[in-house]
Amino acid sequence: MKFVFYTHSVVSDWNHGNAHFLRGVMRDLQRRGHEALALEAENAWSRANLVEDQGQAAVEKFFETFPQHRSQIYDENFDHEAALADADVVIVHEWTEPQLVERLGRIRRNGATFTLLFHDTHHRAVSAEGDIAGLTLDDYDGVLAFGQTLRERYLRAGWGKSVFTWHEAADDALFRPLPEIEKNGDLIWIGNWGDGERSAEIAEFLIRPAHDLRLNTTVRGVRYPDHALEALRNAGFSYGGWIANADVPVAFAHHKVTMHIPRRPYVEHLPGIPTIRVFEALACGIPLISAPWDDAEHLFRSGKDFLLVRDGEEMKKCLREVLFDADRAASLTAAGLETIKARHTCRHRVDELFTILGHCGTSKVAKSLHSREAAE
Repeated sequence: MKFVFYTHSVVSDWNHGNAHFLRGVMRDLQRRGHEALALEAENAWSRANLVEDQGQAAVEKFFETFPQHRSQIYDENFDHEAALADADVVIVHEWTEPQLVERLGRIRRNGATFTLLFHDTHHRAVSAEGDIAGLTLDDYDGVLAFGQTLRERYLRAGWGKSVFTWHEAADDALFRPLPEIEKNGDLIWIGNWGDGERSAEIAEFLIRPAHDLRLNTTVRGVRYPDHALEALRNAGFSYGGWIANADVPVAFAHHKVTMHIPRRPYVEHLPGIPTIRVFEALACGIPLISAPWDDAEHLFRSGKDFLLVRDGEEMKKCLREVLFDADRAASLTAAGLETIKARHTCRHRVDELFTILGHCGTSKVAKSLHSREAAE
């Protein structure tokens, strides 16, 4: 089958974590013999910032790292009808322009035989509800929401026909343990500053505990304002700016522990949705300590796969425990990796996607699924 993804960007992961997941999904679809194409808007904010920050070489590096991935840029004159003429499944990310979201639905309504799915991986359904409520989703065959609480929000609001939970996951072809790499740092945190949704949490759970323990700490990410950079410098941290997601496994391997610091909208309004870094860190076999969040869907085994703390003092205690108790660190590493391999790889999510397509797919997709099942 041919899968087409309308994504903000698959090429750029500059402040755009959804690119991580889609790359892994596309890779697994291709592994199974399917065709996968990403369509990206000409003026994609993430890609523009990546080029401004790192130069065109960063885009070229993406295609060197992921030579199997196909990405095509569209502009206002792009012929979407022609591009989708032979598509079987079209998945539209929620950052797509509203007018295009509606246009793609209209193409489907006017007789296109592909299955059309809307994909939400953000907190705008609660933090900017009007943006999502204003989208025209009536002609979409289904909605993919990256958490059960987000799915319930769609159902209550009557957005879309059928809504399915489809969590993010780790691309374990990329994210894996690298035990041969020597550890030369204590703590690494990879996360973007964003729009202030977790600035207080970064201070409480990262800056103060790591500074008090005098840890060799590295921070990677973008959109850090001057006062945040000054706080990192004053704490003695090494700040490295943007890091290509493909380089993250090596960065994790050089350090002994990492953190999960969720954004406030998820903690307060969308429990059960971790950042994709949780999946990726555990897949890399690095011990993880998390600031408060409610694993409402029991994706992980708290206290076994990772450590959950309530405040900065508990974070300090757990950092000390992981860094100075090799057995404890090894136990967390093994358990977290076990859970990822059992439940949370992009292979699992593609399996789930095919199950979803079995429920809401068009007759064209149903025929392809039945043919494939018979062949297998």
